[in-house]
Amino acid sequence: MLMLGGRMDAVGSEPSIMGARILVIDDDLRLHELLSSYLTQNGFEVDRALDGLSGLSKLESGIYDTVLLDVMMPGIDGLEVCRRIRKKSDVPVIMLTARGDETDRIVGLEVGADDYLPKPFNPRELLARLKAILRRVRPEADAERLTVGPVVIDVTSRLVSISNKPVDLTGIEFDILVALARRAGQVIPRDRLLSAAGRGDVIVSERTIDVHISHLRQKLGEPRLIKTVRGVGYVFARDALGPGGD
Repeated sequence: MLMLGGRMDAVGSEPSIMGARILVIDDDLRLHELLSSYLTQNGFEVDRALDGLSGLSKLESGIYDTVLLDVMMPGIDGLEVCRRIRKKSDVPVIMLTARGDETDRIVGLEVGADDYLPKPFNPRELLARLKAILRRVRPEADAERLTVGPVVIDVTSRLVSISNKPVDLTGIEFDILVALARRAGQVIPRDRLLSAAGRGDVIVSERTIDVHISHLRQKLGEPRLIKTVRGVGYVFARDALGPGGD
C-alpha cells in the first residue's frame, strides 16, 4: 500500500535539476508510475528497478545523479542495497519507507543514505529534497563553475585550471572532464562516458576514449586525478591529491 500525498502538479524546473537522472529502486509499480510522471514533468529523467539486485545492476552500467531507494523490498532490503552502493559510489541516496520508526531512519543514515522520506509523502517535499541534494552535488548548474580538488572548471567560458595554472583542452576533452568532475567519486562506464559528456553524437571506439583520457591526464599533469576502474570505466578521484592538492 502506497499513496503519494498532495497534488501531482508540476512546479517548474530549474537549471540545477535539468536532465538529472534518477533511479527509483522500489517494488511498487504504482509508485514508479506516479514518480516517473511527476519527476519527468519537472525536468528529470527517471529509470526504475523493482528489486535491490536489479537496482545495483543498473548502477553498475548506468549513470545516475540520485537514487530513490525503498527500505522494504523482496530479496535484499534497501539498507543492504545502500551499504553495497556506498562501497563503490557516493551517488546521493534518498531512502523511502512506509515505516516511520526513528530507528529505521537512523540506521538508514548510518549506512550512508543522504536523506530519508517516510511514505506516504507529498511529491513537492520529495522534489524539494531532490533539488537540495542536486544543488549540493551539482553546484555548477547554478554557478557554472566546478571545483574538485585543485581543478577548477568554468563551464560557461570553457576554461580549466589546475593549481591556478591554465590547461588547454580540446572540445571533447573539456566535455569529458566536465562529465567526470560533475560525478566525482562515481565510476562512469567507458561506453557511457561520451553520452554523459553530451557527445553521444560522436561515434568512437573504446580505444579512442582511452586515448582522450590519456591526453587529459597528461595535460592536467596529475594522472591520479582520473583513475581507471578495470573492466568498467573511469572515475574522477575527488580526494586524490588531498585537501591542499599536493
